[in-house]
Amino acid sequence: MKITLVGIGTQIGDLTVDGLNEINSGKKVFLRSALSLVGKQIVDGGYKVEPLDFLYEKSKNFDTLSKKLAKVIIDASKTEDVVYLVDGDVASDVSCSIILQKKKDVKIIPGVSKVNYYLAQTGVTGAYTACSAYDLNKTTLSLPLVVYDVDNQFVASDVKLTLSNLFGDEIPAYKFKNGTFKKIKLYEFDFENDFDYSSAIVIKEVPLIQKTRFSFEDLHQIIKVLRSENGCPWDRAQTNESIRKDVIEEAYELVDAINRGDDDGICEESGDLILQAVFASVFAEETQTFTIDDVISGICGKLIARHTHIFGADKATSAESALEIWDKNKQKEKGFTSGGEYLESVPINLPALMRAQKVGSRAKKRNMDFESASAVFEKITEELGEVKDELGCGDLKKLSSEVGDLLFAIVSFARLLGFESEEILNLSTDKFIRRFKKTEELIIKDGKDMQNLTAKEIDEYYNESKKY
Repeated sequence: MKITLVGIGTQIGDLTVDGLNEINSGKKVFLRSALSLVGKQIVDGGYKVEPLDFLYEKSKNFDTLSKKLAKVIIDASKTEDVVYLVDGDVASDVSCSIILQKKKDVKIIPGVSKVNYYLAQTGVTGAYTACSAYDLNKTTLSLPLVVYDVDNQFVASDVKLTLSNLFGDEIPAYKFKNGTFKKIKLYEFDFENDFDYSSAIVIKEVPLIQKTRFSFEDLHQIIKVLRSENGCPWDRAQTNESIRKDVIEEAYELVDAINRGDDDGICEESGDLILQAVFASVFAEETQTFTIDDVISGICGKLIARHTHIFGADKATSAESALEIWDKNKQKEKGFTSGGEYLESVPINLPALMRAQKVGSRAKKRNMDFESASAVFEKITEELGEVKDELGCGDLKKLSSEVGDLLFAIVSFARLLGFESEEILNLSTDKFIRRFKKTEELIIKDGKDMQNLTAKEIDEYYNESKKY
């Protein structure tokens, strides 16, 4: 049999003529709630309807309620035509969505949307975001924002925490219940346990300079403002070439914060690094080369394409096998036709130790590597001998080449032992600095000047510093 879904609006007078005709059609008419303003008007008007408020008490949460409401309507439609009256508009009612998913023969009579009512009451015009409190984590939220179906205090608290994280808990908001509203600060939203199916919250747009919490879109907009005709002279003067050193510097500062285990530092430096990426994207937007959306789309597509063990048919049982799949997909994506191209694609601007280690790792994937760390050790001995042979020859160019070969062999040795050359050299450098400081301290303690000591004397103090 046929189901007719009717939106009855939010205020007295919202019920349309088509909606009233359905109520008077002689069909079985269900009313979602007789407690709303329009619902009460329908019941008080003597119309023959069956309220479903009893289901509210039998439901643990809004999701359960919506499913039970939909089941009542669908079950009734098995034997007769049914009319279902819901507050606001059919499009924003979850139980109606469930019915529409399960039934094909459904007629819809729109009503005045609850969302439109909330927006009109708070003076919001133009674009907005609206969603049910139960779909909060499925929606990209931006201001102006309407969140409805806040039917209990637990849900209200979850809404408050989510929105506070995005927009700050001091942001002005409007708390609605059964058609009335009051202005509050967001942190006050769940202070009173006075919520039902009609409860909602509205947050209007806030000027950029008044915000305490910002989004990625805000960052993008700020950079565009700074780069605009009336923007900051320094920001306007920047180019891809001028920010190159900043990209490297910010990356190293992030690594430094990670090494220190400094969570606040990691947060700050991550932002600084993201800033450089947004700068580069805005430069490209200005020349219509690509957009920030292209950047985000590109990295998302890359993650999906290279994780075929997650989004495809490949299987990975360990971090190592997952990395092999990633590397295989990357080579396929880049279209490398030879191992040489694969090695050449390692960025030349990487730190020398890191680049050497990466090149060695890629050579290994093409079956060219030392058999073991012991074999590399023999190579180190060989390279060291060649360096020694060149020391007395006076050919600095050749000596430089041999020293480079020695360094590359040492990097290979570290790699085969499972060490990151960049990391362990930094650790050794830090250790040397500590010992240097202690050596200097011991020399000063003895009333001596480091600058006036022989290498042998300093070495004695240095050996002493190792004991501390």
